[in-house]
Order: sequence, then structure tokens, then C-alpha cells
Amino acid sequence: MPQEPAVSGASHGPPHGSSPGTRPARQRWLALSVLVLAVLLVGVDATVLGLAAPFLSEDLGPSSTQLLWIGDVYSFVIAGLLVSMGSLGDRIGRKKLLLIGSAAFGAVSVLTAYAHSSEAMILWRALLGVAGATLMPSTLALIRNIFPDPRERSLAVGIWGAMASAGAAVGPVVGGFLLEHFWWGSVFLINLPVMAVLVVVGSKLLPESRNPDPGPWDLPSVGLSMVGIVATVYAVKEAAAYGFHWDAALAGAAGSLALVLFVRRQLRLASPLLDMRLFQHRGFSGAVLADLLTILGLSGLIFFLSQFLQMVQMRSPLQAGLAELPAAVGAVAAGLAAATVARRTSVRAAVSGGLAAVGLALAACAGLQPSTGYWLLGPVLLLLGVGAGLAFTVTADVILSSVPKEQAGAASGVSETAYELGTALGIALLGSVVTGFYRTFATPPGVPESRAEEARESLGGAVQATHGLPGEARERLLTAAQDTFTEGLRAGASVGAVILLGAAALSWHLLRDQRLEDTPADGDA
Repeated sequence: MPQEPAVSGASHGPPHGSSPGTRPARQRWLALSVLVLAVLLVGVDATVLGLAAPFLSEDLGPSSTQLLWIGDVYSFVIAGLLVSMGSLGDRIGRKKLLLIGSAAFGAVSVLTAYAHSSEAMILWRALLGVAGATLMPSTLALIRNIFPDPRERSLAVGIWGAMASAGAAVGPVVGGFLLEHFWWGSVFLINLPVMAVLVVVGSKLLPESRNPDPGPWDLPSVGLSMVGIVATVYAVKEAAAYGFHWDAALAGAAGSLALVLFVRRQLRLASPLLDMRLFQHRGFSGAVLADLLTILGLSGLIFFLSQFLQMVQMRSPLQAGLAELPAAVGAVAAGLAAATVARRTSVRAAVSGGLAAVGLALAACAGLQPSTGYWLLGPVLLLLGVGAGLAFTVTADVILSSVPKEQAGAASGVSETAYELGTALGIALLGSVVTGFYRTFATPPGVPESRAEEARESLGGAVQATHGLPGEARERLLTAAQDTFTEGLRAGASVGAVILLGAAALSWHLLRDQRLEDTPADGDA
């Protein structure tokens, strides 16, 4: 039978291989520097396409639905595979899985950079998600084993969380710089040198660790988790965008059934992919939920603000990326301070405060206008980053310390599933609201209906649709598209604000009495 979930980092013996906790401090922190490279890059890839949307629209001609899929299929696939890959790392070795995944990530990045159609881009982004699913749980599980001291581990998780949050926020800056000088495929080719460094240096610095008695890797469980998560999220996305049609209903039913079967199978297996009894621990469940909703607010707003800054306020890609930099600064600063804040106040104060900050940032965006100045946008993005960095880092620490070391990969997979699912749902939720509003704008006088229909496909399509129109007609069409997009963004931000502020109140209840560890648990020393 699976082990009872342990609270506060209890462990049941050393992992296979060398004991990383005995490694010199210098080696531990060098190993961490390699791990955060992977985290930073996966975070960048989740949002770097936000600024590339106009260029993709021009080059590949995607519909608005295809553009949304290009943006979120990466996160959907990662979310569907993270628990499975985390559990696989527990079995074959987390270092081995990380290095294999890094090599695959680099190879698929090249294919993505040279995608020749919208369909090809969606396919390669999906395969990039498969490779990315090996990276995130491996990094967090290795941290659990490299740093046995809770306070030292909290700092390591803080750095990891800061890089994960900052990656999502820095993506637009990196993308903006590259798009100013190169074609859109360059945002994927930057993965190659980083992954090369990770493979070469990581093979020497990282210790191997695995569960010494893991049991078999259950392939039916892998399939059920993948189908369940992807189908359920697809149903939510389609229903929100187009109403509850038969295809969304069918996908939702299939996803729900797959998830129910997954849970039932895990409860019966002697060596499950994921010990479902972990969720009986209120702190674990509350941290996972807060994790998901934090990233939902961060990624959704960043994705659509990138389009707002470029195609409504007409900033260059680099200017738009730099405008979003305060979110990265706030996320890094809050991530590094998160453990101290949580220990001096409480876990629930830190997490609820972070969620409330993200909610307030979204609420502030409910007042956006095409002419809104940076005096408002800059502080809003800073508040967004601070809230996300604080909540995300503390929840990751809670999740990681709530399980035995042997189950660190699977628990990390749960944490990262929440992260990636939050990214996908953030884009899907805000995107569905924005798209629902955007498609309603009336055809301006003097504009052919065919051009207006083309413009309604996406904001990038509207910019393209204005080409060749007379001056006044061009201006009226672009203004109508920009105003309606901004209206949709305000509505989406309002919905997000309600969700995040509600989540802050819920986290205050779920995380009561939760504390971060101060001393190593038995077996960690």
C-alpha cells in the first residue's frame, strides 16, 4: 500500500545514490544555479509568445482560436504530464530525466522556430510541452533532496520560485528584444545554448536521486491523467468562448470520467503515480489551489497586456517587454523574501496577501483605456509580480515539505501541474472573455464587411486587415478593434479579480495553523 502522507517534510530513509545533504555548501548552491536555468527557461517559454502574436498573425495567418491554442497548448500538455513525469523521475532518477528532457527541449525548440503553418506550430508547441514536463518536477524534487535543512531549503525554493515567476514576466522582455532584431522563431532558438549549458554542467554538478523502492510506472494512469486534464481544460476553454456546445460537453464528460478513473486507480495501486491521500492534508490541498490561482492571474494578464501594449498603445516589441519588467522585479524580490515573511507572520498571511495583491492588480486593470499612461500600468505590474512571487514561493515550500523525500517527484509534479494549469487557464479564461467581447464590434462606416470579418479574427488580424484601406476607413477599423479589445480586457480582468480575491479569503481558511519547517525532519539530516 502507498505510504501515509507525511506532514512537515517527514522522510523514510535516504534516496538511492549519494546523499546530497552531505555535499559541501558550494556544490549545493552551484547545483541550484543549474536547476534554476531550466525553471527560468520554461517560464520564459510560457509567455514569450505574447509579444510574437502580431508577427505570427502576419506570417502564419492563424485564426483567433488557433492563436489561443498556439499560446496555451504548451501549458496544457505540460499540465497533463507533470504528475506522470514527476513520478517517472522518482523511479528512473530525477537527474537522468532532467538531462534527457533538456536535450529534447532543445531539439524541439528548433522545430518550433521553423514552423511553416499554424497547425505545425501547435504540434511543435505540444511536443515542446512534453519535453518541458520532464524539467519542472525534476528541478523541485532535486532541491528537496539537495537541501535537507528546512531554512536553507526555503531559501533555495525562494530562488527557484523567483526564477519561475520571473521567467513568466521576463518572457516579454526577452521576446521584445529578439523581435526588434530577428524573426519570431528566434524566441525559441534562445533555448539551445541554455539547454546545452544545463546538460553539460548539470551532468557534472547534480547528484542523482530516486525512490529506492518505487514500484512500476503505471502507463494506464499516465494516459488517464493526460486525457483527464487536457480534455477538461479544453471543455472549459471552448464553453467560455463559444457557449456550451456538444463538443465542449463531450470533452468535459470525457475529461471528468478520466479523472475519476485516475483517482480510483491510484487508490487501488500498491505503487500509485500519485498518493491521493496527500490531498487529505488541508495545507497541501490549500497550497495547490493557491498555486494554481496565483499563476492564473499572473500569466493571463501578462499574455493579454503584451497585446494591449503593442497593438492598442502601439509600442514596439522591446518597449512593450520593458514596460512589463516591473512584474519580474516584483516576483524576484518577493520570492527571495517569501520564507522570511511566512515565518515572521504566517503561511496563510503570506499566501492570502499574495493572492490579494494579484487580485487588486487585476481589479486596477478593469479601468484600462487605450490612452492609460504608464504611471498606472507600472505600479500595477509591480504589485502583480510581488503578489505572485510571494504566494507561489510559499505554496511551493509547503507542498514540498509535506511529503517524504521518496515522493518528492510526484509532489513536485502536483505543484507544477498547478503552475502550468494556472498558466493555461489564465490565458484561456481571460482569452475567452476578451475574444467574446472582441468579436462583437460593429463594422465601421466605409469599411467592407469582408475586411471587418477578417479583423474580428484577432487583434493582430485587425492590424493586417487595415492594409490597403483608405486613410479614414483604416483609422476607424483599427480604432474599433482597439477599443473593443480594451473593453474585453477590462471585463476579463474584472472576472480574474473576483476569482483571486475570493481565493485569498479561501486560502486564509485552508492554510490556518500551517507553518514552515525550522529543523530537519528525521531522515533528512
